[in-house]
Amino acid sequence: MLLRAGAAVLGPPRRPPLWLSGGGGMRCLGGGSPPPPAAVRCFPLSRALLRVQGPEADTFLQGLLTNDVARLMQGGADHLPEGGAPSPLSSPPARAQYTHALNVQGRCLYDLILYSQEEEPNILLECDYSVLDSVQKHLKLYKIRRKVNIAPCLDLSLWAVIPEEQSGDVFSTLDKCADKTLVLTPDPRVEVMGWRLITNKEENPLEIVPGSHIGNISDYHRHRYKQGIAEGVKDIPPGVALPLESNLAYMNGISFTKGCYIGQELTARTHHTGVIRKRLLPVQLSAPLPLGSIPEGAAILTESGKSAGKYRAGGDELGIALLRLANINEPLHINLPGDTSVNLTAAIPNWWPKTANK
Repeated sequence: MLLRAGAAVLGPPRRPPLWLSGGGGMRCLGGGSPPPPAAVRCFPLSRALLRVQGPEADTFLQGLLTNDVARLMQGGADHLPEGGAPSPLSSPPARAQYTHALNVQGRCLYDLILYSQEEEPNILLECDYSVLDSVQKHLKLYKIRRKVNIAPCLDLSLWAVIPEEQSGDVFSTLDKCADKTLVLTPDPRVEVMGWRLITNKEENPLEIVPGSHIGNISDYHRHRYKQGIAEGVKDIPPGVALPLESNLAYMNGISFTKGCYIGQELTARTHHTGVIRKRLLPVQLSAPLPLGSIPEGAAILTESGKSAGKYRAGGDELGIALLRLANINEPLHINLPGDTSVNLTAAIPNWWPKTANK
């Protein structure tokens, strides 16, 4: 099965209204009345934040990242059909944007989420905590004479806010008195990932989202793996992963019309003239395994022993793998140390474009 790179360019799904808290209580940027209360889990993330601030912050990032930073700063929808106009069902003005930084060969370095703040140009940049220093050095390498300040935000905490299953629309439960919340916005990647919350270190997210509870981070990763959402350097190894194979377009993380940026050439060529034979997919093992039982990058084999892809990361019986789309319906396995093996199955996530599995 071959997927054309262009298949990923679809209009944005309809999102719930964006609720922001402030000293005057809750205000809805998308209109409408608050929905009924429901339960959510707040997960503390192993992600870090950098502040990129200055009169040239947006133009500086525009030349380094795959997505159109100008659209974020203009408050435009986070994703549009190529060459199309905004859908009447689009979300309210975007305050967050998914994107990647690539190397000059067009391979992924870092998966990032950008957050625009009202004191523009002032952008918060979310990255894997383990590469915070590397991201900062990467940005400063290209800063040259730009009027930009780049600094880590060690005083901030980042949370994923995800509803319990069958909980309905949860976001009317936000605390009207939470006047210190910096950012609360839908996750810009896909709707199943809920919302992103940025707070000061001393804030308690349970006071911002009444009726919520602190979730176990392992449950957050299980949710990600079940949905096939790659996040961080284990899922998207720097200098190895390719952006379109990592479903960057499916997750609203790239603009094919913005102009030049570092690493653009290979990505644009694949999009316009090529096909994508491999993609990151959620996989389920036939039995739970202890953490670390499967080496990162372990070969995934077909029944006949041919290579079908590579295992990236996971926990217990769930994981994420780079697989050849032609093999995903075949019996697959991974050979383990000690002359043993484990079977696995792959699935197309429900949030993928409907044309993706044709």
